[in-house]
Amino acid sequence: MVEKQLSIAVIGAGSWGTALAKLLGDKGYPVHLWAHNADHATRLNRDHENKKYLAGFSLADNVKVSSGLEHVIEGKNFILMVVPSHVYRDVFSRIVPLLAPKSIVVSATKGIENKSLMTMSQVMADVLKKEEKEAEIGVLTGPSFAKEVAAGIPTAVTVAAEKKEVVSTIQDIFFTERFRVYASSDLIGQELGAALKNIVAIAAGISDGLGYGTNTRAALITRGLAEITRLGVKMGANPLTFSGLGGMGDLVLTCTGDLSRNRTVGLKLGQGQKIKDILQEMEMVAEGVKTTKSAWKLALREGVEMPILEQIYQVLYEDKPCQEAVLSLLTRSQKEEMEF
Repeated sequence: MVEKQLSIAVIGAGSWGTALAKLLGDKGYPVHLWAHNADHATRLNRDHENKKYLAGFSLADNVKVSSGLEHVIEGKNFILMVVPSHVYRDVFSRIVPLLAPKSIVVSATKGIENKSLMTMSQVMADVLKKEEKEAEIGVLTGPSFAKEVAAGIPTAVTVAAEKKEVVSTIQDIFFTERFRVYASSDLIGQELGAALKNIVAIAAGISDGLGYGTNTRAALITRGLAEITRLGVKMGANPLTFSGLGGMGDLVLTCTGDLSRNRTVGLKLGQGQKIKDILQEMEMVAEGVKTTKSAWKLALREGVEMPILEQIYQVLYEDKPCQEAVLSLLTRSQKEEMEF
């Protein structure tokens, strides 16, 4: 078991970062939470609650909040990254010179970098190599709404790292009687499942917004999983990963849950709203919107057919009407279901 003296830095004070900081703080670990906005950090310290992103849940006294990145990282050897994918490289690049020797850095961000088409673990490996620094890299993924984790509702997730001992360490740090943690060595599979399911969730939301039924949603989830698996296998993932928590589990949650930001985006698109207006109304990031562009480029690069992704890309970035996107999917040539 990991010693309680372990000191943890959580980078990102949105809903998910706050929920994980709360979970770790409630276990008794000293946790330092980084908020990029100084006023936000002040309010969190004062209220012991994130009223903006995760209202109604108290943070333990051993969870401290700061907007000073150097202060947060100092003396920590376990870093949890929970910032949006579009700022991930910039924030991690600022952290790398501050890392203590033999640090473990875990990503809980679900996305693909737009410019490089890298997953977050690949971004970290790239930055570490350029800076000639070393750290153990892991990821945390699986079906887990922040609000339910903060409420102590039973949840199961997966952590992945290349080394078995690193995975075991991460498991021990996060495990509670209400937060079960499974192990994996398939970093790329877990991250692709986590990122790409958000795109399918937008599609499921569009379907619901158009007034279609559960038949349609079930079809989207199933065929969406086939697309995710095709790309994952092409990129070296274990196909079995996509039948697990980081694949099917996360996909079902995000496509059906009312707390899903990505499904909400799709729901509003299906009801006739424009993507620009939807995003302006949202307080929190819907990773699937940016990931759609990354994944579309990735599928082209890898030569993988992903028709649901293609239609969501056209809806988001080419202003294609949702009804036309549905028609394009339904009138494709007939296929064998298990053809990959």
